[in-house]
Amino acid sequence: MIHLDGRPFGNCAGMTRRQLLQAGVLGLSGLTLADLMKAKASASPRDRVATDSTSVILIWLDGGPPQQETYDPKPEAPSDFRGPLKAIGTRVPGIQISELLPEHAQVMDRMALIRSIHHDNGDHFAAAHWMLTGYLGSNSVNQAPQFPSAGSVAARLMGPKTPGMPAYVGLPNTHSVGIAPGYHGGAYLGAAYSPFNADGDPNDPNYKVNNLNLSNGLTVGRLSDRQSLLASFDSTRRSAAEPQAGADPFQHAAFDLLTGPVARAAFDLHAESPRLRDRYGRHQWGQSALLARRLVEAGTRFVTLTFGGWDYHSSLDKGMHNVLPILDKCVATLIDDLHQRGLLDSTLVLVMGEFGRTPKINQGLPNDPIPGRDHWGQVMSVLAAGAGIAGGRLVGSSNARGEVPKDLPLTPADLVATIYNRLGLDPETTFYDRVNRPIPITPHGGRVIHELF
Repeated sequence: MIHLDGRPFGNCAGMTRRQLLQAGVLGLSGLTLADLMKAKASASPRDRVATDSTSVILIWLDGGPPQQETYDPKPEAPSDFRGPLKAIGTRVPGIQISELLPEHAQVMDRMALIRSIHHDNGDHFAAAHWMLTGYLGSNSVNQAPQFPSAGSVAARLMGPKTPGMPAYVGLPNTHSVGIAPGYHGGAYLGAAYSPFNADGDPNDPNYKVNNLNLSNGLTVGRLSDRQSLLASFDSTRRSAAEPQAGADPFQHAAFDLLTGPVARAAFDLHAESPRLRDRYGRHQWGQSALLARRLVEAGTRFVTLTFGGWDYHSSLDKGMHNVLPILDKCVATLIDDLHQRGLLDSTLVLVMGEFGRTPKINQGLPNDPIPGRDHWGQVMSVLAAGAGIAGGRLVGSSNARGEVPKDLPLTPADLVATIYNRLGLDPETTFYDRVNRPIPITPHGGRVIHELF
């Protein structure tokens, strides 16, 4: 149980205010919505910097996608390096990608590929933490998050673009290396800045976001009655402890989010045409990508889509045939949909995982002796689009066998610095961690990847 001020208070029956809120309203990542809004309002004036209209959609490929089978094929390399898939051309002369990404190829003129990110770490936990926060911190021995994610920083400093929308949303189930929300979360910023967890399968006809739906038998009218009762209780408490205090604006804001139309409408995929839903793909990944577009269109600042299942130490060929066609439709349709709606210029789209895979394929695993690739942090690829990024561009390169960066070696710190740049955040903004050390949001040495623009 998290108490923002460290001191729960109770009524005469021993119930805390949080228990009352849980009974009558809802809980969100261990916090009530009212607590969440209080935490955001408690940010200092330096935290609340001027903002622009940019949103971010991060497609997180948990497990580590192989660069050779996705965005950096090596068709001229020896067979045990180039792997089982062929390369195909794209709309942009000179740019080749995997044969299983034909829809990517058709929108390559709206996307850029970074082929020289590296951090030289093969630990899932350390690598995921590094890519999502810009900082080396957690690892397989000490898995607890050490630094806040870029999404959490954006949520704290900027909030949503539209009142009534959550600032930071995680779909379809937010995790990194099996930890929820893992390194997508707020760390020392607090759970209030972790993603709003919209767990579930948006492809399910009965999909509902539990945190935005009233409990069974609870109508808006009854909730209003409970809000009045809670307000009376809080009024009595304030009269005793804080006689000058006025009404609690955070409870009203939480009530408005829960019962208001803005967020609930954004999560309603039934408003979309069946044809567009088919284009995204009638599965959890595709409908999550469509939901991400709806959320940024409605005013969410940062959306993370966690698509797991990329740790192919064996059966690489079969695995890629399972996941790449799905990813292909999701990403290409999302880019085209954002473009058609005039949203691509204000939405940064990133596709990445925690590391790449070994340049040379292995002999599989004892229980699955079919070749795969192992962990490789020495080089990886990241797809980027929107928010001013020049389409049809290659940024950096790996060497002939995909072992290390050849040109323009870049780091997770550079990537995070670029995200903050697109959001208009001051890179010198500093938070204090759990032991009161000042920590800048941009790691030392991180620089904006201007070659993207």
